[in-house]
Amino acid sequence: MSEGDTPIKTRSLRTLVALTAAAVAALSLCACGTAPPPHAPQHTIVTEPLRIGDAATDTVGGWLPAGVTLSPFDVSNPIVGWLDPSLLEAVQDAARAAAAEGIDMRISSGWRTTGFQQRLFDLGVQQHGSVEAAREFVAPVDVSKHVTGEAVDIAPVQADMWLIRNGSRFGLCQVFANEIWHFELVAVGGHCPPLKPNAAS
Repeated sequence: MSEGDTPIKTRSLRTLVALTAAAVAALSLCACGTAPPPHAPQHTIVTEPLRIGDAATDTVGGWLPAGVTLSPFDVSNPIVGWLDPSLLEAVQDAARAAAAEGIDMRISSGWRTTGFQQRLFDLGVQQHGSVEAAREFVAPVDVSKHVTGEAVDIAPVQADMWLIRNGSRFGLCQVFANEIWHFELVAVGGHCPPLKPNAAS
């Protein structure tokens, strides 16, 4: 015991040390049950909506950057090359005829993977607020003609208007009244069926 220390001061110091240690231990136990701070990294598991083969999990198969279109003869790209052969031939024939009149016919969307179609539908639900509303603008995977390669979207507008006027000669028809760019090989005897109001019809 150093000079100036007393039994009372020594006991007080020991008591203070003991209380401090107990407080630290209590705080450590509480920290175990607390949530991580806001800046702590959060691990999110991302899953695809479909799990049936590679095409179902590929959410970009069929995607083109905004403003980018393809030639109907660019069969090296699956968007064009994986179209139904009869549809592709009809579009190419129509493109040649349109070119003779100064119209450059392009493809803005064609074949799509099921995963990409599902992604488009999910985005449609977010944009329009419900599944029912989204169906008017984007077909679900199980009925989409893009997934089977039996539909093609044409650009620019001049080519759309040309194909609306002349497409039946090649078997090509606008199908939905709210989509002047969407064409399918559905003409019978050189005549197109009546337009459907939208994709939900």
